[in-house]
Amino acid sequence: MTDLERRRAILPFVPYIAVSLLHVGLLIADHPLGGYATKQLLMAALALAAVWLTWRLRPWPRGAMALLLIALAASWVGDGAGLIFPGLPTLPVMILFFGIAHAAYIVLFWRAPGIRARRVPRWVLVYAGWWIVTLAIIGPHAGALLVPLAIYGVVLGGTAALSPRFGPISAWGGAFFLISDTLIAVREFLPAPDWIDQLIMPTYALGQGLIVFAAVGLLRRRSVEADEAGHVGRGLEPRSE
Repeated sequence: MTDLERRRAILPFVPYIAVSLLHVGLLIADHPLGGYATKQLLMAALALAAVWLTWRLRPWPRGAMALLLIALAASWVGDGAGLIFPGLPTLPVMILFFGIAHAAYIVLFWRAPGIRARRVPRWVLVYAGWWIVTLAIIGPHAGALLVPLAIYGVVLGGTAALSPRFGPISAWGGAFFLISDTLIAVREFLPAPDWIDQLIMPTYALGQGLIVFAAVGLLRRRSVEADEAGHVGRGLEPRSE
């Protein structure tokens, strides 16, 4: 990838990066706008970046993009659970919609429509250990949410375990996403220091951003390879951007 191509790939993510830094900065400063006002812009900006980078691809990767946008839309609802569903308990609603997001990511990683995915490495078995240990520690304090949390842990761990199929950037994204949600569980069910709150959103924003960046990059690469193969098959020189 040339420097120009790298800049083209990163430019659409600038709004997401800016909103993420603003949101985290406001949270650290304990500013009122650090709540829903900036939080609800995160997934919208990330979806914009994904569409921006893929809308010219032909054929448009509708299967992969549908799954990606479902994951981001469900995450957006999960982020705003307390605002969107004011009459319902926030945590169960978050678990439901982020569970949907993780299910979409799992299907995307596993089926990888239009993407040349890698094999799942053996080291992801560490996530099975994470699930057992986390449930053993948090389970006794979860009460009626024990079963939903256990199920959510499966899909959260599934996202992290399958994310390496899209490469190391995606693998880091899956890991950061898992760290963020683990910190939320610690905050909600265990005595936790205040600084945990300041780590939840940075790890969440980084995790989601890395996953989408990796997925979109693979879709673009696949489109370029298919285009070059078509030109070579017709006896033409591959086009350069």
